[in-house]
Amino acid sequence: MHRTGHLNRKGLWGALDAEGRKAWLSFALWSRDYQRRGHPADAAPGQVFTLDGRQVVDVDSFYCALGEAINGPGGYFGWNLSAVDDCLRGRFGASPPFTLQWLHSDIATSEPVSHDAAGGDTATDLQVLLEIFADHGIDVLMR
Repeated sequence: MHRTGHLNRKGLWGALDAEGRKAWLSFALWSRDYQRRGHPADAAPGQVFTLDGRQVVDVDSFYCALGEAINGPGGYFGWNLSAVDDCLRGRFGASPPFTLQWLHSDIATSEPVSHDAAGGDTATDLQVLLEIFADHGIDVLMR
């Protein structure tokens, strides 16, 4: 999709099942250098990135949406808590501080507590993510 120009709109991962979303994140990580060619620098600090939360139904879908918000369709910005923390140190498309405007955040926050494929608690993961963002000076506006 990258080479042929068909990865040209956000949300293509939305129809995938849990296993497919995990594969999408793996693809986004490994294709990151291809995507970023010609754009080696991070966006300047102080930017506002908008995450469309309509398809965020679990932790992996959040990571898919976060990658898109910061780096466009098929973009990568972490696929677990540690990776997001690493990405927030720079060279992955955005340098803190910045604002993450999370539209339709109620979809993710109103879901009952569930467990991801690794047995993690999605509500706990969300709380830890928000703490990681705060530690790096990221202002998260949940709308």
